[in-house]
Amino acid sequence: MSDDGLFGPGSTTWRVHVEPVMWVGGFRALLLQSLEPRVMRGTYQNSALFDPAKAWSRFQRTVEFVGTRTFGSTAEVAVAGERVRRLHAALRGHDPDTGETFRLDEPENLLWVHSTEVESYAHVALRAGVVDAYGAERYLAESIRAARVVGLVDAPTSRVQMAAYYARRRPDLRLTDEARRATMNLFAPRGRAPQAVKVAVPALATLALATLPRWARRLYGLPGLPTTDLGTTLALRALRTATDVLPDVPAPPHIDRARRLVRAAG
Repeated sequence: MSDDGLFGPGSTTWRVHVEPVMWVGGFRALLLQSLEPRVMRGTYQNSALFDPAKAWSRFQRTVEFVGTRTFGSTAEVAVAGERVRRLHAALRGHDPDTGETFRLDEPENLLWVHSTEVESYAHVALRAGVVDAYGAERYLAESIRAARVVGLVDAPTSRVQMAAYYARRRPDLRLTDEARRATMNLFAPRGRAPQAVKVAVPALATLALATLPRWARRLYGLPGLPTTDLGTTLALRALRTATDVLPDVPAPPHIDRARRLVRAAG
C-alpha cells in the first residue's frame, strides 16, 4: 500500500477497530439506528438485509465498507465512498405516517446513521477498556473523516456534542414495526450465514442491547437499571480480555496489516 488512508497506525481509530470486542459496538449501532423511523423504514424498504437468502452477503458488504473506510488506502476509500454515495442517492423511502417519499441520503438520515455508529464504537471501546476517556474523545474527533466519506460536511466530534445530538433527536425516536422485525433478525438469524455466525450473533446482540443508553433500552421495552450498566461493563471487559489471549480471527490483508502496524506502534 502506498499510504495508510484516512487514519493510520498512530490513530485511535485503528487502535479501536482492530479489537474483536468492537463487534458489540457494531450491533449497538444497528440497534440505535433502528429507533429512527425514517432511517429504519428506508432501510427496510430498500435493503436485502431482510431477505434471508441475501442478508448474509449484504451484511458482508457493509462490513467490507467499514473495513475499507477504516484501513484502506486513500484511493480505495475514495472508490468505496463514491459507490456508497451514488447508491444512496438513487434510493427512496416511503413514510406511511405522513405519506411522504424521501431520499435515503437526506443529511439528517446520514447524520443519524454515522453518529450512532461512531458513538457506539467509542462507547464500547471505553467501557471495554480499549481506550480511556481521552482516547474516546480522540476517536470521535477523528471520526469526522469517516463522516465526509458518506457525504456529510459536519457531525458531532466529542462526547458532549454526541450527548447534545441525542438529546435533540430523542423526541423523534420510537420502535416501529420495521424495527421490531429488524431486531428479531439479530436475535434469530436466518438464511445462509455460517452456523458459527448464527450462534455468535445473538450473544453479541444481547450484550449490545445491554450497552444501550437507558432511554433506548426503555424504547425496546427493557428496564433501564443502573445494575444492568455495571454488569454490562464487567461483561465487556471480560470479553476483551478473552479475545486478547485468543489467536487472531482470519481477516483480509489490509486488516492483518493494520494489526501488525498497531502492535508495532505500541
